[in-house]
Amino acid sequence: MYWGIDIGSTYTKICGIDKNLNIIDKEVIPTIIDQDEIVKKYLSNKEVKMLISTGYGRDMIKDALDFPTISEIKAHSRAAYHFQNSADMVIDLGGQDCKVIKLDSNGGFIDFKMNDKCAAGTGKFLEITANRIGLNYEEFSTIGFKADKELSISSMCAVFAESEVVSLISKKESAANICYAVHDAIASRIASMANKFATTSENIIFTGGGALNPFLIHLVSKKLNKKVTASTQPQISGALGAALIACEID
Repeated sequence: MYWGIDIGSTYTKICGIDKNLNIIDKEVIPTIIDQDEIVKKYLSNKEVKMLISTGYGRDMIKDALDFPTISEIKAHSRAAYHFQNSADMVIDLGGQDCKVIKLDSNGGFIDFKMNDKCAAGTGKFLEITANRIGLNYEEFSTIGFKADKELSISSMCAVFAESEVVSLISKKESAANICYAVHDAIASRIASMANKFATTSENIIFTGGGALNPFLIHLVSKKLNKKVTASTQPQISGALGAALIACEID
């Protein structure tokens, strides 16, 4: 089997595929200390013909298992092309960063932009805000469709943005309207990063944990005035891309 390991700052994603590129095994586990040993134990009783690691902690796995590493940009590009070979742009929203990748006609990346400077534009901020309001993430990712007021959050800093959320709560704004404000702020950031690539893109794929959020996809699509499609395997896209490349180079 061919394996891809994507060690992100919040979760570690594991994906195993066979030679026909079918997903045989997948796992998502929290990233904690000694993650390389946890992954090593997970794979200890499995066939590993080739493995490639990617993500924030990819070098940690390289030391533990002595396999190649690739960038997240390359891994997500390959996975998007596998999901839809006409894909020409990828938006990946993870726990602590957001990437926008422009693809060529073969699934290779031409250019990319990344926001990893502040949590206010990431999935972690959505989780924090959902907890602050008292909703689980699934509820928070859909309740914005019920908003009856287009509130806004202006801060570009997660700390100050959270303060704005607290202020909205104190004003007795509804959960749906606060949800709208938070998602609208993040969607605006994504659209700002994506605008340059979106003008020449028609098949935009959303990957990462953000692709599990239908309201965010709705707002990003609206701001770009383009159809944005969620990947069928959004959370493991990086790991899947790494596994596909492992199979190709074996």
